[in-house]
Amino acid sequence: MNRKGAILLPILTILLLVSLTAAGGLFYLYQKEHAQNIILQGQITDLEKRQIITEGKLNDTKKMATELQLRLQEAKSKVSSLTEEFDKEKIAQAELLSQLEQFKSDLEQQKSVRQDLENQLKGAQEDAKKIKGELSSIKQQKIELEEKLKNLESEASSVELGTVVINNDEPVVTVDNPPKVEKPAEPVKKSAKTKSLEGRIMVVNKEFNFVVINLGSKDGVKTGDQFTVVSGGKSIGDIKIEKVHESMSAAGFPIEIKDYVKENDQIISKAK
Repeated sequence: MNRKGAILLPILTILLLVSLTAAGGLFYLYQKEHAQNIILQGQITDLEKRQIITEGKLNDTKKMATELQLRLQEAKSKVSSLTEEFDKEKIAQAELLSQLEQFKSDLEQQKSVRQDLENQLKGAQEDAKKIKGELSSIKQQKIELEEKLKNLESEASSVELGTVVINNDEPVVTVDNPPKVEKPAEPVKKSAKTKSLEGRIMVVNKEFNFVVINLGSKDGVKTGDQFTVVSGGKSIGDIKIEKVHESMSAAGFPIEIKDYVKENDQIISKAK
């Protein structure tokens, strides 16, 4: 018995030590676990507080998001309105550009028309100057013709030359005073053989295509009689009597001999 007791005692002691050690270990673990639980509980509490704060922030964020959404919607509405206005402005600008191009085209046409009118005006002014010059020349010729008629009146026993009518409905020339004419180079002759009349051209009017000859009614000249004009010994054409006075007559000539007929040219009556 003593021997068994001696053996059991160390074993029990060992078991007791092991038990105490295990109990101490378990207590230590318990304490450690309890401390960790306290820490975790604190962390959970902290997390809950943070969660509450986060939820508050989230709610604020939602409110801000809702407000931003509203602002975004308003902005989109404004953008849409501005886009429509911009499109309208673009259309209006396009129309203005089109009108501007049309105005430019019209302006170019007006410039062209103005240039044409200025050219026409310039041409008209030049024509007016020419006409004035021609009118001045005609007036001068009229004055010279009147002077010639005056001198002729004194030389031809106060012969008065009336209205001269030009061929082919030419303008009517009225002479108020007798013309000044040069004295015929040769006297009027009657051809004994041919019974033709011969005379001279005293006045040539190339503006109205007529001449004044030194033969009249006293020489047997009648309206409608024709005379051949001889210049430089050559026949250049015929003249036709249109107005007859006592000692002189007026005769029209065709335009073909306008540049060739001149004063003192010989005239010979044509056979009737």
